[in-house]
Amino acid sequence: MSSSGASLYLDPQIRDWVLFPITLVMILVGILRHYVTILLNSPPKRQSRAAIREQRALLRSQILRATSSNSPLPPTFYKAISASLWHAFHSGKYLKDGPPKEGDAPPTPASILTNPDQMDGMMDGMKKQVVMMVPQMVIMGWINFFFQGFVAIRLPFPLTLGFKSMLQRGIETQDMDVRWVSSLSWYFLNFFGLNGVYRLILGNDNSADSSKDMANSSPFAAAGQQPMQAQDYNKLFKAEKDNLELADGLYSWACKDVELRVLRRYGKLRA
Repeated sequence: MSSSGASLYLDPQIRDWVLFPITLVMILVGILRHYVTILLNSPPKRQSRAAIREQRALLRSQILRATSSNSPLPPTFYKAISASLWHAFHSGKYLKDGPPKEGDAPPTPASILTNPDQMDGMMDGMKKQVVMMVPQMVIMGWINFFFQGFVAIRLPFPLTLGFKSMLQRGIETQDMDVRWVSSLSWYFLNFFGLNGVYRLILGNDNSADSSKDMANSSPFAAAGQQPMQAQDYNKLFKAEKDNLELADGLYSWACKDVELRVLRRYGKLRA
């Protein structure tokens, strides 16, 4: 195998008219895909003041609970804030649609198909998938039409036979050295290996990174994602009200006896 691989020589024009064009085209297509994705991104829609207040009230309560065991707030302030949030959650003061009226049926969460904001998010995701798939299909067709069966490059390091099917796609030979790479396999190597070049040209947060697209379009990633539904803040507020009651029992002021602790630390007071 090594002798047959050593007796194979490549025409320098293959480097100039096959190897470099494939790499250059893929770099340019990745850069173009990045800017097309930026143009297709729809601007975020502004939320109403009531919706923002609804979200921020829940966030304030969660932060208050998370710091309750070592809270920077004095007891009077902590109890006043906790009581205010508890009464607001109980009465539904911070709900976007106002407090629920007696006798009204509990509102059902809106489906993703009836929520225009989430539909726009789905459309943005579909546009990005199309921008990712269409150029790659065109490039693969271009390579298969013009460069099918070409041996493009020889790797400078030895490899095992397990890499033969990956590096020599489109070339059905059993006695060729594993280090020789076909044109189609060179395309796949560039597809996964140009991410560092894209980061140098476009920055870390770019839309040309193919690894992110493959992760998002894989069936395993799609299976792990559940269809999003609108959150029922009425239920969330009721649960948060109970959590606040539990956090009150864990409350401890971080500055309790702080003057004594400082004196003990600097040796001014015996422990």
